[in-house]
Amino acid sequence: MPGTSMKLAAAVLAAGLAVAACGQVQMGAAAIVGSQRVSSSTLSDEVANLSAGYQAHKRQIQLQYPASQMPQQVLAWIVRFRVRNQLASRDGISVTTTDVRQALGQITASIKQSGESATLPEVAVANGLPPDMLNALGRYQAIETKLLNRLDGGKLPTASAAQQTLETKFNASQCRAAKSLNIKVNPQYGSLNYTDFSVVLTPAALSNPQSSAPTPAASRPVLTPPC
Repeated sequence: MPGTSMKLAAAVLAAGLAVAACGQVQMGAAAIVGSQRVSSSTLSDEVANLSAGYQAHKRQIQLQYPASQMPQQVLAWIVRFRVRNQLASRDGISVTTTDVRQALGQITASIKQSGESATLPEVAVANGLPPDMLNALGRYQAIETKLLNRLDGGKLPTASAAQQTLETKFNASQCRAAKSLNIKVNPQYGSLNYTDFSVVLTPAALSNPQSSAPTPAASRPVLTPPC
């Protein structure tokens, strides 16, 4: 429904850059995550899938980002999924197709409990995730659930302090997994914000800094792994 936040994982364009600016990544790569490239053509295909999903559902949803930033949204999800897979590998977590189905069911249930009438594919599009990547979302959530169950002994704490401790442990494990991948994002698309693994547009260095108010430290992107 338009106007709602539609946050997916609540149960969870910079243009015209010189070729020299892409020196951190291989030519034709939108990003490099560990030993794997995210090719520009793969990203372009998934952006097309997201755009098609939006055209199909635009009467039911409101995008939570500018449409011009679809490439950043899609690239961020691809990076998140690869970081989460690395987390599973490092922590010895295996996920079955049943786990994936259950995770997607839990996300769907959370959407309904929030009072939304939107479907999971619609919510996915609203949050920058192409509908054809829903299974990857299910795996992403299933890995989180399994690691949290391991960390809390299978019983989610009720006290806020204990919940914060659990979240800190999980985030630390995920941060170490991301750090081990030495992620490089093509500057054409922006930079990786390690706070939420979003891809943020890099502001121009000469964009009138005297006239703009300083960004509060709490809202500044974290551009290096904080672990």
